[in-house]
Amino acid sequence: MFWSGELIARTAPVRRRAAPYPARSALLDRGIAAYSGLAIGDALGATVEFLTPNEIRHQIGVHADITGGGWLRLKAGQVTDDTTMSLALGESILASGGVDAKAAAEAFDAWMRAKPVDIGNTVRRNLISFRKTGHPEAAASEHDAGNGAAMRVLPVALACYGKAAELTVSACRAQAHVTHHNALSDAACETLAFMVQDFLAGRDPIEVERERAFKLVSDYPVFAYDKKRRENPSGFVVDTMQAVLQSFFATETFEDCLIDIVNRGGDADTTGAIAGMLAGARYGTGSIPRRWLKAVDEKISARCTEQATALLALGESVSSQPTAPM
Repeated sequence: MFWSGELIARTAPVRRRAAPYPARSALLDRGIAAYSGLAIGDALGATVEFLTPNEIRHQIGVHADITGGGWLRLKAGQVTDDTTMSLALGESILASGGVDAKAAAEAFDAWMRAKPVDIGNTVRRNLISFRKTGHPEAAASEHDAGNGAAMRVLPVALACYGKAAELTVSACRAQAHVTHHNALSDAACETLAFMVQDFLAGRDPIEVERERAFKLVSDYPVFAYDKKRRENPSGFVVDTMQAVLQSFFATETFEDCLIDIVNRGGDADTTGAIAGMLAGARYGTGSIPRRWLKAVDEKISARCTEQATALLALGESVSSQPTAPM
């Protein structure tokens, strides 16, 4: 399992440790909100995936309700691969007691065999390679800079909360490299995981943007984002991160963030899912509109809540940091 060991040795040392636990109830609330936000953003965005902003305006107006449909012809509240791959990864973490690349690959393979409603080309190609070789790490490729690893990173952020930063880095790469072995993908996954953990700890958004988003841009200038609205983002992880970071830091409520990001069109289920997990961790469950909570498939909602709770508990059970009082 990649809490420690060879993979950590191959990553650059990160001295910062995760922030101390906030009050238990606040931590759990934000963790559940992050997972609920992932599913809500996925279900909301799927309706307008691959539409341009102009097409959304002409066909819908402002897309603000979970109605299903879209190119996948989903039922209202149905989610896509963003949520179901996250749940598959989370199950593998809980079964293994940590983030293990082989367990993650096997979970993703089982997920693909179950014929999901949608699957990315990079994910499919590298999971087929895993079936043939049994090796859970795809070959490094400059062409595998899609957003498929970033969209499912939430279970890692939850399971690694409170641990040394190096462990979050190694765990992010262990799950990502099953399908996306690419430096830009790694940078996005790690940034998102740390941002989720920061918001779980109740950190100020201005500090988080300066420490996490600005560092991402400093390390990889291609991620630079500004006030100019990034519309119609593709599945390229740079496009995704630019749109999400722009939207997230320009809005001040969960609802405003998700409506803004999905109405930019493009790969809207994934930008919605990623923005949703960040906004959930930042604002908590009380900020999520009830109409959205009620609209998401009940079984998916229950699994998200159960998994968030279990993953945070797993992190606490193996953390060397003291637990906050109940």
